[in-house]
Amino acid sequence: MPAEPLFKGLISDEFDRPVGTALVGSEPCYVINDAGFLRHVPSRPIDLQILQSFGQQIEGNEELLADQASKMLGKDDLFTHAILESQLKNIEQHYETILEMGIPEETRAYLGMMGFKVTLDIRGEIVNIEFPAASPGGPGDDN
Repeated sequence: MPAEPLFKGLISDEFDRPVGTALVGSEPCYVINDAGFLRHVPSRPIDLQILQSFGQQIEGNEELLADQASKMLGKDDLFTHAILESQLKNIEQHYETILEMGIPEETRAYLGMMGFKVTLDIRGEIVNIEFPAASPGGPGDDN
């Protein structure tokens, strides 16, 4: 079990206040300030929902993403592309691993800089997920 919630620093409440994090025993939690009462909500179900949203964003774009990822890795060969595409098509099989291993701080910082943000209500339910916008001239841009 990770020592902290996956999306620490990327979550706010409905009033755009940052949501804190804490451990309750060994369970990572998001801490939501409800008029002074600090609600500790287990992070795992929230993090899983966010990962599933990422999966939905990937769905149907696996080939393009594999192509871009292989180029970024400097391994633009058929085998690397096929492996990456296969991993992306079966992304849901990797959610548990991601939940257990966590994500690097650099990745969270990058997501934040790109505009990724999650909003929770006072009960810890996801109200909104803002994904980074596609860059002009990117996939689906007809200009």
